[in-house]
Amino acid sequence: MTEPNSKPAYRISDLHESDRPRERLASLGAPALTNAELIAILLRVGVPGENAVEVGQRLLNKFGGLSGLHRAPLSELTGQHGIGEAKAAQIKAAIELGRRLTLESPEERASINSPADAAALVQYEMSALEQEHLRVLLLDRRNRVLEIVEVYKGSVNSSQVRVGELFKDAVRANASAIIVVHNHPSGDPTPSPDDVAVTRAIVQAGKLLDVEILDHLVIGQGRWVSLKERGLGFA
Repeated sequence: MTEPNSKPAYRISDLHESDRPRERLASLGAPALTNAELIAILLRVGVPGENAVEVGQRLLNKFGGLSGLHRAPLSELTGQHGIGEAKAAQIKAAIELGRRLTLESPEERASINSPADAAALVQYEMSALEQEHLRVLLLDRRNRVLEIVEVYKGSVNSSQVRVGELFKDAVRANASAIIVVHNHPSGDPTPSPDDVAVTRAIVQAGKLLDVEILDHLVIGQGRWVSLKERGLGFA
């Protein structure tokens, strides 16, 4: 029976040692932890009635997982019970560090062997964008990513996109190939007629500049489309 004066457990230290996220990370490694447990390590402490793991799970449920936390404005995070500016900033910083890790060092550059590889590299971030962004993945002769550059922000259509702009950084970096990627903020990655027209123009320009266009991906919410796989814009 609960003691009348006992307080609800809400600190990580209140948990049984085998259930504490930090101890579990030390003994089992970070991959063994759930998303809620990893968030709990950042939060360190919960609120009365909720330990840090439960607060982490509440945030994941509220925002629809890690991708939702990534998309959420800082002000929305700080509006959640038990989440002040410092904790919200820690969560945002951790997500951003994870995003940057993949391109941190040249020897660990991602190698693109399929459309899925390229999508995995950018989908997490680009699915959270509220406007259309067009980016270009610059690749070397071994299809390793040299750099990801943003070319356009706003509507991506055939009347506004200057094809030469897409190749400026590729020429500067002496890239052998590029992959074009843009997002649909609606969440539906179905290519539009403008997407196909832009792709066709890019492919033709690539032939003239001797830069291979490996693909054009459209990123949606939890889904993506390869125009090359669908035969759209690629002769």
